[in-house]
Amino acid sequence: MGYLVIDNINKNINNNGILKGINFSINKGEFISILGPSGCGKTTLLRIISGLENPTCGDIYLDNNKITEIPPGKREFGFVFQNYVLFPNMTVEKNVSYGLYNKRLSKEEIKCKVYNMLELIGIKDIKNKYPSELSGGQQQRVALARALVLSPKVLLLDEPLSALDAKIRESLREEIKRIQKKLNITTIMVTHDQEEALTLSDRIIVMKNCEICQIGIPEEIYNNPKNKFVADFIGKTNILKASDNLFRIIRPENIKYSICKKEGFVSCYIKNMEFKGAFYRVTLELENDSKFPNILLDIMSNEKEKLDLEEKMNLYIDISNSMLLDC
Repeated sequence: MGYLVIDNINKNINNNGILKGINFSINKGEFISILGPSGCGKTTLLRIISGLENPTCGDIYLDNNKITEIPPGKREFGFVFQNYVLFPNMTVEKNVSYGLYNKRLSKEEIKCKVYNMLELIGIKDIKNKYPSELSGGQQQRVALARALVLSPKVLLLDEPLSALDAKIRESLREEIKRIQKKLNITTIMVTHDQEEALTLSDRIIVMKNCEICQIGIPEEIYNNPKNKFVADFIGKTNILKASDNLFRIIRPENIKYSICKKEGFVSCYIKNMEFKGAFYRVTLELENDSKFPNILLDIMSNEKEKLDLEEKMNLYIDISNSMLLDC
């Protein structure tokens, strides 16, 4: 039995199933991401785990103790919301220390805990500033510090980086992972950002239509998706119809190409090239087969070889590098 167990959680609202038969367990110190499109039920699930919402049926266990009916304030969980929810009239230091005053700690203990947390998160130098004086990244660090200073048994993150720009998101991802590993805190993060989930997670839970599609480590989710939806949602992929219910799936990086005509290669036209930094993502149209959609191909930037739009090139799709999946 895992440290945190979600046992057959269902949630119905007005006879509509918001969550259907959710089952999984988390080991102590593990980082789990719940990933899925908008409306799949992932945030509702996080709120039920935190105690902010009640399930229609099912139970939650923490360290072998049933906590389904325990109110959120007594679950000893830390929750970092998408919009930070900082107190605007309090300094950073006051925001972080606020929850400790209900713990019956001495002023010296509170001061020591807050100091250590500000130092760990890297916000000691802004402790006297107010939220309105902070950047989005700084506000998110304060929200994280406020949750962690209470030494929660589980940390819950609700799309914590979605409001930040790309550079700050990348920096904070590294910080969150470093802090989570240092504190060895069990963490559940809800996100719709696949890169975020792949980077941070020990395991990923992929959801669709209020149900779990697949649970696995990032490499397994990417390289061995269980169905077409997971393959298409996690990373870019080519989806070729094989039969009524089956699809041939191949990643853009697994397609071979040649400028010169070679045996076994098929001819195609370059329709678009998108520069991605380390590589180009090339959109191709097969020359003599209108049945297939456009093919995506990834080419390393230093291998581009002066490709131009409308130029012909040749592809080889190795079946051994593809997957045959259902819907």
